Amino acid sequence: MAKKANLKLPTKAAPRHDNGKALARMLEVAREIHSDIRRERKPHMSFPIRALSNVRYDTHTGAFKMRGRTSRRDFAYATVKTFAQSIRMLALSKAVTEDDDIINKREAYYRSKSWAEAAFHEQPESDTVMDDLEAMLGFNREQIGFIPDEHGGSVAGRLVVIDQDPATGEDVEIDCTRFGTGAYSVPPQVEQLTFRTSAKFILVIETTAMFQRLVKHAFWDTADCVLISMGGVPTRACRRFIRRLADAYRLPVYAFTDGDPYGYANIYRTLKVGSGNAVHLNEFFCVPCVHYLGVTPQDIVDYNLPTQPLKEIDIKRAKDALKNDPFFHHHKEWQKAINQMVHMGVRVEQQAFAAHSLNFVVERYLPEKLRNPKKFLP
Repeated sequence: MAKKANLKLPTKAAPRHDNGKALARMLEVAREIHSDIRRERKPHMSFPIRALSNVRYDTHTGAFKMRGRTSRRDFAYATVKTFAQSIRMLALSKAVTEDDDIINKREAYYRSKSWAEAAFHEQPESDTVMDDLEAMLGFNREQIGFIPDEHGGSVAGRLVVIDQDPATGEDVEIDCTRFGTGAYSVPPQVEQLTFRTSAKFILVIETTAMFQRLVKHAFWDTADCVLISMGGVPTRACRRFIRRLADAYRLPVYAFTDGDPYGYANIYRTLKVGSGNAVHLNEFFCVPCVHYLGVTPQDIVDYNLPTQPLKEIDIKRAKDALKNDPFFHHHKEWQKAINQMVHMGVRVEQQAFAAHSLNFVVERYLPEKLRNPKKFLP
């Protein structure tokens, strides 16, 4: 029978989200454009270049930082439509934010159908303008009213999430120990959340199947932790949720993914330091305190795990990480692990432990690993 969690309130709750600064920034951009027009100057917008080529790894903050390169969008013959779309998207964001409402990416695309010649033909076009707008304003898109069409992650364990009733504004407490074999779903917006927890650490898990096994056997209870399923590359909401919870209680965060280049260079790297595409907000969404528990290439040897051969795309991803990624350039431990994997020519899944027994991960692998966190990859 699971023990009753002893959940304590933080000494100071995180502040509730305020849209005032985001609105002020929108108005500032609009006034600059209006001023240029009145002075008969060609209006323009400047956007940070969102790519790994414009990224450096900042060891002080533990996040990817921009190198400062920008692109310019002028009100000119060749760019008049994109410029108009950017203005309309800015106005849509202002209206939604002022109304304290939300709009998802698909809704924003269809909303543009009323913009006459400025309408988007395909959603990827509106998504790109939305991302550019976010980068220009310096606020994440959740703060300016836009939410993604994606699952934010699942949570189980020693945690009470304090949300707000949208109708009354009253606090609503969600006890993540009381979902049975289910779990709490992270909402698209997490800035309004506060927490209570007595957990010793956070364990983030790549696959839903492994998360479900750990929940089924109440691993969060025996290990005194919070379990969070990423479901692949973690969404921004999932990463922000983990970051805010870890910061609020200074909790260690450990990552458990498949042992392959995608798990290392996409899922884990994005969680820890962010991505090139969203570099303008990486410090807000990344979790620098996370360390990599497994599955590592050495685990294949130590636990005699069944493997699958590396595919050509796996080898390419591994070599790209070693050659082009500033995070892996900085950490020799990761270079050694990835080179070991390439030399072995194999990858391994979290579910490979089932070759020994269905609950091998619960009963042996995780307990053994958690006794030596200093050996985790950075």
